[in-house]
Amino acid sequence: MSQIAIIVLNWKKPQLTIDTIDSLLKINHKSFSYKIFLVDNGSPDNSVEIFKNKYKSNKKIKLVETKKNLGYVGGNNAGIVFALKSGFDSYLLINNDVLVDPNFLEILNKASVKDKSIGILGPKIYFAPGHEFHKDRYTKKQIGKIIWSAGGAIDWKNVLGSNVGIDDYDQGQYDQETYDPDFISGCCMLIKKEVFQKIGLLNEDYFMYLEDMEICQRAKKNNYKLAYIPGSVIWHINAGSSSSGSPLHDYFITRNRLLFGFKYASFRTKFALFRESIKFYFFSKSAWKKTAVKDFYLNKLNKGSWQ
Repeated sequence: MSQIAIIVLNWKKPQLTIDTIDSLLKINHKSFSYKIFLVDNGSPDNSVEIFKNKYKSNKKIKLVETKKNLGYVGGNNAGIVFALKSGFDSYLLINNDVLVDPNFLEILNKASVKDKSIGILGPKIYFAPGHEFHKDRYTKKQIGKIIWSAGGAIDWKNVLGSNVGIDDYDQGQYDQETYDPDFISGCCMLIKKEVFQKIGLLNEDYFMYLEDMEICQRAKKNNYKLAYIPGSVIWHINAGSSSSGSPLHDYFITRNRLLFGFKYASFRTKFALFRESIKFYFFSKSAWKKTAVKDFYLNKLNKGSWQ
C-alpha cells in the first residue's frame, strides 16, 4: 500500500485552509494511507492557535510551523522536508483554497503506481462554483464544470505559462489523459519521492510563482514523464495572494520569467527576454517591474527586494 504525504500551506487564511482540510479528510483511500502536513507559514494572526484547537486530537494531521513567511516555495519545502523523514512514497502539494472529489487521490495514485516513469501528476481542476473569472458567461447548469486547468502549456516564444482549457465549459473535451504536458499546476501536484531524491525540492530562488513550471522542467530533463489525469477532479476557489497587475504579481512574475527563461528557453528567446527586460527597466511605469529586472541581474533571488 502506498503512503502519501499531503502538504497544505497556510498563511493568514485559517478558515479557507480548514475547509480544504475538511474536504481532504473525506477522501477515499483504499490503495494508500496518508497524513496531512499542515504548514503554517509564519502567519501573523491566530492561525496556529485555531489549528491546534481544532486538530489537536486528529492523528491524520501534523502541524508544522515555519515561524516566518518563507514564501510559497519555502513553505512547501518545509513541509516536504518534514514529511521526507517518514519515508512517504509520494507527496501531494495542494493549495489551501480547494475542495476535492473524494476519489481524486485514489485515481491519481493508481495512475502513479501503474507507470513508474511518471514523476509528477495532476488532476482536472474546475473553478469552484461562484469563483469563475467570467461569471456572466455560463448557465446555472454549467457552474461547477468550468475548467481552471486541464494541464499546463508554455508559450516558449514569450516564456508564459497558461492553464489548458481555462474558462471552458467541460463537455468531455478534456477527458483524454495526457503524458506530455509542459507542466502540472502547483495548485495540485502529486510528486513521487524519487523525483525529490534525484532533482531536489522546489527551487527556492523563485519564492513564489513559476516554481511549478521550473520543477516540471527539471523532472522532464531527468527523464520523468508528467501526467494530466482527468478522472481525478478538484475545485479551485482561486483565492490567490495577489491578482494580475498587483505589485506582488508584477515583481515575482517579471523576475521569475527571466530566471526561468534564461535557464530553459532557446538562445533566440533569451535574447528577446534580455531586450524586453531592458525596456522594462527604463520605460515600465511599474516600479516593481524595474526592481524585478534589477534584482535578476544582481542575482537577488528568493524574496529578493520584495517588502
